[in-house]
Amino acid sequence: MKILLASQSPRRKELLSSLGFEFEVVKIDCEEILPANIKIGEAAAYLSELKANAFQNLQEGEILLTADTVVANENQFLGKPKDEIEAKEMLQSLSGKTHQVYTGITIKTLDKTITETDVADVEFDEISEEEIDFYIKNYKPFDKAGSYGIQEWLGMSKIKKINGSFYTIMGLPTHLVYKILKEL
Repeated sequence: MKILLASQSPRRKELLSSLGFEFEVVKIDCEEILPANIKIGEAAAYLSELKANAFQNLQEGEILLTADTVVANENQFLGKPKDEIEAKEMLQSLSGKTHQVYTGITIKTLDKTITETDVADVEFDEISEEEIDFYIKNYKPFDKAGSYGIQEWLGMSKIKKINGSFYTIMGLPTHLVYKILKEL
């Protein structure tokens, strides 16, 4: 079976490759709009499945993998920041608190669609304004939900505790992906 990874994320590419799978990267054009009444715990799976359903070129013998990560803090979605101001606001809101990171995956063949979500709790230490400014200036987290990457400086220096999978926070629950792909 040929695996198609529908993600431009370098982290997802690295993780899937590290699992030992060969794959081809494909692009999906899909407007990622959540229904107004969706529960936070369902959002990542909804977006992942939305992307999978938007892919129209799936052939016999192919497996499509899509994923989406949602960060939630105090029942509020934190998406990808549109600018430095929004990134700073997000990081200030996470400082000294525990938040949730949900990553949904959809694995689809011509006759089967499997969607799963994994969640992890992340506890941040206090983050000063200088540290936030340093991180934004040097790491430009504008392509990351919640304005941070766990594998970068802020994750290394300010995360006190994780309850769940590191890789879910990074953007791909590798344990779920491996299990499902091996079963297919």
